[in-house]
Amino acid sequence: METENCGDADVAAIHSKYVVVWVNESFDLSDLSWSLRGYTPYQWGWGRSMETGMSLASELAAVPAKVPGSVQSALRLAGLLPDWNVGLNARDCEWVEHRHWAFEASIPDPWLTPGKTFRLRCMGLDGPGWLLVNGQEVARFENAFIPHCFDLTKYFREQNNRIQIVFDCPPRWLGQLGFTSQMVQWKPRFNYTWDWIPRLVQIGVWDAITLEVSDGQEIGDVVCRTGVNRLHVQAASGCMRLTLSHGSRILRTGDFEGQVTWNDLPVDSWWPNGHGAQPLYNLKLQLLNAAGEQSDVSNMTVGFKSIDWQPCEGAPVGADPWICQVNGKPIFLQGVNWTPILPNFADVTADQYRRQLTSYRDMGCNVMRVWGGAVLEKQIFYNLCDELGLLVWQEFPLSSSGLENWPPEDPQAIEDLVAIAASYIRRRQHHACLLLWCGGNELQGALDGNKTGIGKPVDCSHPLMARLQQLIQLNDPGRRFLPSSASGPRFTADANDFGKGLHWDVHGPWNVSKPNYWENDDALFRSEVGVPGASSVEIIREFSGGLPELPASLDNPLWRRTSWWIQWPDFLSEKGREPENLEEFVAWSQQRQAAELSRAVRACKNRFPRCGGVVLWMGHDCFPCTSNTAIFDVHGRPKPAAIAVGEVFRE
Repeated sequence: METENCGDADVAAIHSKYVVVWVNESFDLSDLSWSLRGYTPYQWGWGRSMETGMSLASELAAVPAKVPGSVQSALRLAGLLPDWNVGLNARDCEWVEHRHWAFEASIPDPWLTPGKTFRLRCMGLDGPGWLLVNGQEVARFENAFIPHCFDLTKYFREQNNRIQIVFDCPPRWLGQLGFTSQMVQWKPRFNYTWDWIPRLVQIGVWDAITLEVSDGQEIGDVVCRTGVNRLHVQAASGCMRLTLSHGSRILRTGDFEGQVTWNDLPVDSWWPNGHGAQPLYNLKLQLLNAAGEQSDVSNMTVGFKSIDWQPCEGAPVGADPWICQVNGKPIFLQGVNWTPILPNFADVTADQYRRQLTSYRDMGCNVMRVWGGAVLEKQIFYNLCDELGLLVWQEFPLSSSGLENWPPEDPQAIEDLVAIAASYIRRRQHHACLLLWCGGNELQGALDGNKTGIGKPVDCSHPLMARLQQLIQLNDPGRRFLPSSASGPRFTADANDFGKGLHWDVHGPWNVSKPNYWENDDALFRSEVGVPGASSVEIIREFSGGLPELPASLDNPLWRRTSWWIQWPDFLSEKGREPENLEEFVAWSQQRQAAELSRAVRACKNRFPRCGGVVLWMGHDCFPCTSNTAIFDVHGRPKPAAIAVGEVFRE
């Protein structure tokens, strides 16, 4: 049996496949009692020794597990893994990648009503593997970025049913350095080491998992799009009743088949943070039988806004538009680049999402760029962004690789990525917070046209980007698509080229800029700007693991873990001496970050509408870096830079 995939399907088929799905009844499998076992690869499928006939036990005895949840978290809670945040412990966790891991649970007998269809829907499986029911293999799954749905009807018996989700060894290397065109295994890349995290390759069930029970009379696939006072809904289930309400007040109701569009709705507009309120409305869908009675029902929350893009004042002829107008009002976009809260992002809680996003709201942010080296975040993230007024710049899962940053061109990789993008669109397009889609992070070649090099962002002449652009035009019309961030003629803004019209959406700088850089800046938009700053003294000591806290140099393994952001030579050059203690160095580093970032943000805001916005790299640490460009530490607490930038954002 195959899991859901698009294969060689054309865009129209993809349009109908990856959508919001509802059924008669579903059971949340997170409520079950799960266990986790570790095996020498394939030992779980062998059963008995061919020499002795004895049953083969798992290498690691069963431990309790949570679903959704990561293998790493379950092992750590069971005392089988050290805290990877401490010292060099992350190196002692890499053995997990070399085993097969089985999540196991029993399905309650009362859930299995005779005569019904049963499907297991997994919204996120981080790693390749197999699904088994009662010891029988049901399917092989791949791709951490799309949902998987398995029909289990013929595999269930009347009672005592048990399921196993077995994870294979993950791909060996997808990290920051390598060749983007060859990164064609679909698993989050940041876990394999980045400049702000050591290697911790998550394995596990990272998103919701449910058992769907259907009698065949179900709502099924639904597409929903909204405008400033407009609603469009498509459903192929038969006669549907649609009701739009706000609180207890019904705004409109009516029946339809196929699709319906409602215009001139009596709704209030949704606004980004700092520019107005965020009214949200309930959309109720009921499937009606021949007698006009309800046979299935579901609800979603929607908001109403318009987005259009205008040229920056003084922009060169032909430049991309970078003034974002929301409901007709030009708005300066200001925010942060969003990366996962934890390396083991399967274990992030709703409270953690709310705390971090609320901090960004209170700071004055109005946009989150969900970076392409990670994942489509869980549904709760987008619900909260709807509620808090945080626009979402959503990237597809591609990123630069240093040695070569060109997107893949082989046909199968393109089909895989189009399928992933289609899934993203169908699951998130109804959200009021969604601003635009982007092909990925820092996808580029050399200025001379060579695919190996840096300087010229990819555009829609690339076959993958052309397919993605077509997909969005058909399936999310009116929503902007960017082939990459950065985009336009240049990847970064070189002070030597100011005034030449080459800097549209740019990345950098990521350190203290040269004199007069910001005063002469001509970039139309800056989707990455950063400056390193040390974590607090308390965090450095808390996670040092007994390693020396100074010097803050490459000679110290504690600081070498995230070695890109070493500032020791800058301190020595500026002060002419070593710091007296860790407190002095941290205070100097944090003040330096705060001063330079607030200067950069103020310069960009002061140029509005010649500049459309600025997005900081990056928002928060997911690992206790001794120093990094994050403005919130690993505990979610603001560094001085977050406070300083927040003052500028709120002006």
